[in-house]
Amino acid sequence: MTIHSATLWPDRRTLWRWHFFAGLFCLPFVAFLSLTGAVYLFKPQIDDWIDWRYDHLPIALSSSPEQDVQAALSAVPQGAFLAYELPRTVQSAARVLVSRPDGEAVRVYVDRNTHTVLKTVLEENRFERLVFRLHGQLLLGNVGSVIMEMVASWTIVLIVTGVLLWWPRHQRGLAGIVYPRLGTKGRTRWRDLHAVTGVWTSVFLVLFLASGLPWSFVWGHTLQSVENTVGRLTSVKDWEIGAVPAATVIAGHPLGQPQKLPVKENMDMPGMDMPAASTSFAEGDGISGLDTVVRTASTLSLPAPVIITPSGSLWTVRSDTQNRPLRESVIVTPDGHVVKQETFAEKGLMDRIIGYGVAAHEGQLFGKMNQAVNLLVAMGLLMMSSAATVLWLKRKPAGSLGVPPALPTQTYGLGGIIILIILALFLPELGVSLVVLALANLIPIKTKA
Repeated sequence: MTIHSATLWPDRRTLWRWHFFAGLFCLPFVAFLSLTGAVYLFKPQIDDWIDWRYDHLPIALSSSPEQDVQAALSAVPQGAFLAYELPRTVQSAARVLVSRPDGEAVRVYVDRNTHTVLKTVLEENRFERLVFRLHGQLLLGNVGSVIMEMVASWTIVLIVTGVLLWWPRHQRGLAGIVYPRLGTKGRTRWRDLHAVTGVWTSVFLVLFLASGLPWSFVWGHTLQSVENTVGRLTSVKDWEIGAVPAATVIAGHPLGQPQKLPVKENMDMPGMDMPAASTSFAEGDGISGLDTVVRTASTLSLPAPVIITPSGSLWTVRSDTQNRPLRESVIVTPDGHVVKQETFAEKGLMDRIIGYGVAAHEGQLFGKMNQAVNLLVAMGLLMMSSAATVLWLKRKPAGSLGVPPALPTQTYGLGGIIILIILALFLPELGVSLVVLALANLIPIKTKA
């Protein structure tokens, strides 16, 4: 087989074969991501619904976070204090995060009037964490993260080849290009539903994929290595890379990187693989200033949820709102004095870019309109995937995958090769898989005489 590259773009048959194989691999995952992503979009509303009874208790006439913590610790054998979530209303239960000896984080709901425990649940078993891990890791940890990163890489190939196939060639009018010809029947209608919907959603899909890459295992760690080598492009603190335990996320340092903050003397924590900033306190030890810190935190008006964590001899009060540009972090002394305050605007350029991207990805950057737009894109991706499946089933012969046959000569085109090289360099897993495919193509296939 002879491969030509003298022309600028690949020939249509070559594009079709690449698009077919990429779609066969990616589209089931694209549909899956659209469904799980659509659910995660409404995480705030779903969380409010799940916790409704714990936010409609009798009004808290007096509050003692320290007593709430003591009650929570008594409900978790050998537990250690991890964090306190600032109650959103006067009717909200206290949420205390406790670390078990095995490193699992437990959320304990405590009645602030009676200091009785209302509910305990593992953080990893909460609905939002399950959907998060299902969406990004297939519940398989870092293995799932690598798989989803491979899917994201090849989905970009799918988008590029799809746009080149869609590109109008000697076609008049906007029907079938800008809008689908719904009045037609058969393959034409399904083709338009696939191609036109795919083009309209492709811009958003690229943004979703790009904003999700920093969370993935290989790409995220590559970004971390680059910033450590080249310079302080990002502080790499506000998002998870691969599968990160909930306890580490709660502590405020998703990468598990230790921070050089002062720690209490005689605070022996053998076997705890936790950053220094997440120093946890056992029952009755080191939480005497929490009441004062909570009072100070209540005056800061940070966007909910507000998490209060021990930072050695100090306390960190931070907003964990999904709208990341609104996040702030404040260092407070045990007697309630603010030592340092860090806003989103003070973060590095890459932090801010990723922050905006993640907030938009999760549908929280510009309120309910963001949710509506993302839901519309998710439904569009489902339609595009469904139409592609129908087209494939209509076209393929019985008992065959219906792979587009290769021509004796294939034209990749100089532009096509350049784009492929750029994508391979930018997406490590795509680059590795392309090398593997190229090597496999060189292996002679023995056939029976």
